[in-house]
Amino acid sequence: MSETNLLISELGHRGDGVAQTDTGPVYVPGALPGETVTAHIVNGRAQNPNFNTLSPERVTPVCRHYETCGGCALQHLAKAPYLVWKRELVAKALRDRGIDAVVSDTISATAGGRRRAVLTATRAGRHTLLGYHEKASHRLVDISECAVLDPAIVKALPGLKTIAAELLPRKGELRLTVLNTTTGLDVAIDKADKGYDRKIPILSQKAVELDLARLSVNGEVLLEIRPPVLDMNGVGLAAAPGGFTQATLAGEEILSRIVSDGTGKAKTVADLFSGVGTFAFRLARQANVHAVEGDAGAVTAFDKALRNARGLKKVTFERRDLFRRPLVQEELEGFDAVVFDPPRAGAQAQAELLAGSKVKTILAVSCNPATLARDVRLLLDGGYTLQSVTPVDQFLYSPHIEVVALLTRE
Repeated sequence: MSETNLLISELGHRGDGVAQTDTGPVYVPGALPGETVTAHIVNGRAQNPNFNTLSPERVTPVCRHYETCGGCALQHLAKAPYLVWKRELVAKALRDRGIDAVVSDTISATAGGRRRAVLTATRAGRHTLLGYHEKASHRLVDISECAVLDPAIVKALPGLKTIAAELLPRKGELRLTVLNTTTGLDVAIDKADKGYDRKIPILSQKAVELDLARLSVNGEVLLEIRPPVLDMNGVGLAAAPGGFTQATLAGEEILSRIVSDGTGKAKTVADLFSGVGTFAFRLARQANVHAVEGDAGAVTAFDKALRNARGLKKVTFERRDLFRRPLVQEELEGFDAVVFDPPRAGAQAQAELLAGSKVKTILAVSCNPATLARDVRLLLDGGYTLQSVTPVDQFLYSPHIEVVALLTRE
C-alpha cells in the first residue's frame, strides 16, 4: 500500500487535522493546520502519519498520558488558536442551520481544573487500573496525573484505586464519579460487585483515611462523614450522589453571570432543565423564579437547599420531564424571561413552544452547539432576534464547548 502526502487545511470538530483530497477529506490524528504528513489512508483516516513539517502553533503536551489517553484531544495546540477553534465550532454549527451570527470570543473558564471527574476502573491481571479509555479503544489508561482535573481529585487517585480494587466485579468495569465540594470529595461508584456488603467495614475505613465527604456504591450511601456541599452563590446545597454540576467552578460563575445579565430587569423567570439550581438560586437574588427539572435527585437537593436559603425572592419548583411535557404557551405567558439548559439532546419540543410564545427574553444554554443551533433556528423562525452568542470553555483540551445564546422578542 503506497503512502500519500497530505497538507492539513483545518481542524475537524473532534480535533483531528483534516486534509482535503480528490477522494474526500482525510482525518489525521494529532495534526494541525499548515502541517504536512505522509501516511497510509484507510477509510478516510491516516494511519501512523509521519510529520514532515510542523506548525508554529504546535506546543508540547502537558501530560505524560496524552499520547494514549482519550480524555484530551488538543494539548498540542497553543492556547490562542485553540480558543479560536472552539469559537469556530459554535459558528459552524450555527451556519449549518442558516444562522449567520456574530459569535463572541471564547471565554476561558478552566481555572482550578474540573471539579467533577468520571473515571473508569478495571482489572489487568492482579492489578487495578483507574483512568480513562485510550483513544478509539476499550483499553484503559492507568493515570497517575491529569492536567485538567482539580488537584484535590488528582491527589486522591491512589486512594480511589484502592477503593475500586475492593469493588471490581469479576468481569467488566466500574464507574467512579468524583466531585470536589466545599467540604471534600464526594465519590459515587456504579457497577460494583453485588457482594460489596461484606466489604462495607473496609470501604468505610478507606473513606475515612481518604477524608472523603461521602462514599456511595450502586446508589447506596455507605458513609457520609460530612454533607458534600456546593456553594450556589451563598446558598449551601448538598449534592446528590453522582449528580450533575457544571464542570468547573469558574465555568459555573461565568455562565451564571451571562445568564443573570441577560435576563436584565425581568421580574419573573422560568429556569427550565434547572438541575440543582445553578442558575435558579442566582437569578432569585433579582427576580421571582420557577425552576423545572426532571431528575428526582436534583429536585430533592434543590428543595432541601431552598428551605435554608436566605435573601431570595419567591422561588417555586416542580419535577417534570420537559422532553415529554414541555411548558405550553399558557404556562409560559407568566414569565418575562426563560432560561433553558438541557442535556446534549437539546430542547426541541420546548423550543417549538417557546417560538410561539410572548416571552420577551430567552437564554439558551447548551454544551452541544449542534442542538443549540437547531433550537435557536426554531426560535428565530418564530420571530425572535438573536442578540448574542457566547462560547464558554470549561472543557480544557477537549472538543466540547458550552454556549449561551441570548434572544429577544419585540
